Amino acid sequence: METGDPRRRRRRIIGFSVVGVVVLLLIAGLWILQRAMVVKGELESAAQVVSEVQAGADLAESITSLSDHAAIAAETAGDPVWRVAELIPAAGDNLRAVRLAAQSLDALVNRIGLPILDDDGSGESVMQKALRVSVAEGSHVAQLSRELDEVSDSPFLIGAVQSGVDQITEVTSAAGPALELLPTVLGAEGPKTYLMVFQNNAEALALGGSPASQTLVHVDAGTIAMGAQADSGRYRNGTAVDVDVDESALDLYSTYLTAHMNTSMLRPDFPTGAQLLKAWWQRDINADHIDGVISVDPIALSRILVATGPIPLPSGDELNSDNAVRLLLSEVYSRWDSYKYPELVDGFFAAAASAVFDKVAAGEFDLKDMLWAIGESAARGDILLWSEDEKIADAIRGQRVSGALPADNEETTTVGVFYNNGSASKIDFYTRSEISATSACTDGVRSTTVTSSLLMDIDQDAADELPRYVMSNYTGSSAFLTRVFIYGPVGGEIASVSVDGREVSIVRDDAEDLGRPVASFEVSLAPTEQATVSAVFTSPEVGGPLTLQSTPMIHPGSPTVEDACTS
Repeated sequence: METGDPRRRRRRIIGFSVVGVVVLLLIAGLWILQRAMVVKGELESAAQVVSEVQAGADLAESITSLSDHAAIAAETAGDPVWRVAELIPAAGDNLRAVRLAAQSLDALVNRIGLPILDDDGSGESVMQKALRVSVAEGSHVAQLSRELDEVSDSPFLIGAVQSGVDQITEVTSAAGPALELLPTVLGAEGPKTYLMVFQNNAEALALGGSPASQTLVHVDAGTIAMGAQADSGRYRNGTAVDVDVDESALDLYSTYLTAHMNTSMLRPDFPTGAQLLKAWWQRDINADHIDGVISVDPIALSRILVATGPIPLPSGDELNSDNAVRLLLSEVYSRWDSYKYPELVDGFFAAAASAVFDKVAAGEFDLKDMLWAIGESAARGDILLWSEDEKIADAIRGQRVSGALPADNEETTTVGVFYNNGSASKIDFYTRSEISATSACTDGVRSTTVTSSLLMDIDQDAADELPRYVMSNYTGSSAFLTRVFIYGPVGGEIASVSVDGREVSIVRDDAEDLGRPVASFEVSLAPTEQATVSAVFTSPEVGGPLTLQSTPMIHPGSPTVEDACTS
């Protein structure tokens, strides 16, 4: 029979229980600490491998090492004790962020990268492998990306965790949505037909250049095939296509926007240009069903050639990353008079496009370099995409690849400088541009100054020797006209405009388009001349940081953005 004070017994039991809980928590803490050190070491080793790959190390040789580090980190951070500890306020956010970063890296490397790079003898192309793994894993990676984005905003993340998570998030925020969309884009849900347009930056238009060459591309279950090709000579220019275009656009750019195929890219809005080009093709070439329009320029092509390596052309030329822009946008006009022999020039462009397409479609490229080429080109406006598929349209909305200015100032206060060649020439191989934007805020009002400088970087003697097709269609080699359009913030107003140059004029200081105030100018430059135009806009102070978009020029300067409102 048990004796003693029951209250004392209860206190002992409670004391032992508390000690037991403390001991268990201590053991769990030590366990998590040990696991955290393992994860930290593996993620740091993985980051080192990634840095080596970015510096030029071979991806295929590095992927095995990266795979091991990523797998160990993900398995260690997936421990049940770790998952329970994530429920701890504040500290738990750090554990969750580390786990998600490790699992995201593991998924990208071991579930996506390795299966695509693995030579499994299946005979599948890179595109077909990418389609297969994106169908299997795309939703999983996208979900991890969304969760990582969410936890990365936690105010409780310590510096080292925040830095590491930001590194991983930079990759997953792009890879996740892309992998989720890939089955749709590559025809896993049914065949797709895209109209691929090649813009000529030597005749600058707002979105890049004259879209004088077009190709149909058929995609079905990861297999890509080139279809019919066309050039500007096959269209009924002068007769507008039946596309509903905002009156504000016609007011700024005239009916040339809708009545001439070569000027479909006048407005800095790719959804407008893409629907015009689709209508041109379906009216004048063939009534094909077109699911989307993709624009690629020779600047993007030069980056893609880093991934494919040099490509021989039927003409005997070798197209490579160093000569693509010069060959396609300058030298070709010295070989053939495009007024006399347009079919030779168009044939050269078509042959170059076909040769590069065949390489890419066959998967004969370095994956790491191709991902860089596409990512860099999409970020700079050298690759643009418009799709009728709402899933794709939603995914790219607000991104540079959509070719559309943001509809509001919520995430960024975006302004733009866009150029339209007014000489009907190919002179913009010699045009150099510099752009800048600055903002200051006072009493709830943001004042934004946007400036553009243009230099005609060729002397008169060299200009006199230019091929006819490169010279101005109106003034020969004596002067070249560029129309400059500066778009202010959404909902803003034009406060003032100014010009500096021999023959520079203000065309409009009261226009509006795409919900933005627009100042437009005409700049006529003789060889070696330079001119500057500027517009000041006022808008409500609320909004995201200042950003600047512009026409992808052949010789752009480095844009300068100074935002005192968010500094």
